[in-house]
Amino acid sequence: MQRVKSARVDVAGETVGSIEVGLLILLGVTQTDRPEDAEYLADKVIQLRIFPDEAQRMNRSLLDAGGALLVVSQFTLYGDCRKGRRPSFDHAAPPEQARALYQHFIERLKLRNITVETGVFQAEMEIHLINEGPVTFILDSNKSPAEHSPTEGP
Repeated sequence: MQRVKSARVDVAGETVGSIEVGLLILLGVTQTDRPEDAEYLADKVIQLRIFPDEAQRMNRSLLDAGGALLVVSQFTLYGDCRKGRRPSFDHAAPPEQARALYQHFIERLKLRNITVETGVFQAEMEIHLINEGPVTFILDSNKSPAEHSPTEGP
């Protein structure tokens, strides 16, 4: 995810999603991901304190900053380039599973009354953004279910 001043996603020359201040999330889904992983990540994204406060310290969450989200599916995040010269996508979830978890992630975010814009699942997309900072983080739900806490404190 990247903290942005603005971002938009275009499909076939038409803008399908656009935000101002907030986060651009490139979401990859692996074969072992479950709805609980989508819920964990959605909660983490909106509560992570990565927006500047008055002293310019990362001390405010997306909720505190009043930011929006642009969520774009990106299966290539699970491309394994360790062998040969062509990435292997064996660990990426099949489209049906990935679409369901992508939608579940988005619905979980919308429950918090956050503006959520999206790309188009499985479409060829162009992403335009102004990265703020730059501030970029990788979040991974690859934890045991016991480590996923329903809410996290400050």
